[in-house]
Amino acid sequence: MRRARASVPALAVWLLGFGLALVALTGVAAESDAFFNQTFGDFTEELETARAEGKQGLLLMFEMDECPFCHRMKATVLNQPEVQAFFGEHFLVFPVDIEGDLEVVDFDGQTTTQKDFALKQFRVRATPVFAFFDLDGQLVARYTGATRDADEFMQLGHYVTEGAYETTSFTQYKNSQPTD
Repeated sequence: MRRARASVPALAVWLLGFGLALVALTGVAAESDAFFNQTFGDFTEELETARAEGKQGLLLMFEMDECPFCHRMKATVLNQPEVQAFFGEHFLVFPVDIEGDLEVVDFDGQTTTQKDFALKQFRVRATPVFAFFDLDGQLVARYTGATRDADEFMQLGHYVTEGAYETTSFTQYKNSQPTD
């Protein structure tokens, strides 16, 4: 008796479906939502919380729903446990929708919308933008676009936590790091 052979594409589709079902059932994949802290949108209060918790500052991810690069960052970088642990240790992290009409309180205590906060105060026109703020609400580093991978995003985090932004660009910092 002859056995039927599954075609390679059919087998690949079956394995992908099985893998996704396994992740859904076991919860093995970390959610990118775990990267972000909950907020009521008052960044002056968030700075107080960051100080009280011993954080170095805030990290805001300026994003929008239709942004493929934002989605890629969430699906491949921000969902990584080591990324979540590192950034959670050093920063309070919040998303800001650059098209959003929700009210926020900016670092000066003024009420505005998310989109005005993004565009008028920080000139965000492309997404994602990762903006790092010190405990006084001062912008200390900004990165526009998706990083290559989780390792590059971790380098960005170290660039800020080590204070390298005070003396060098992120590109120069990356180039000065030893390679494995």
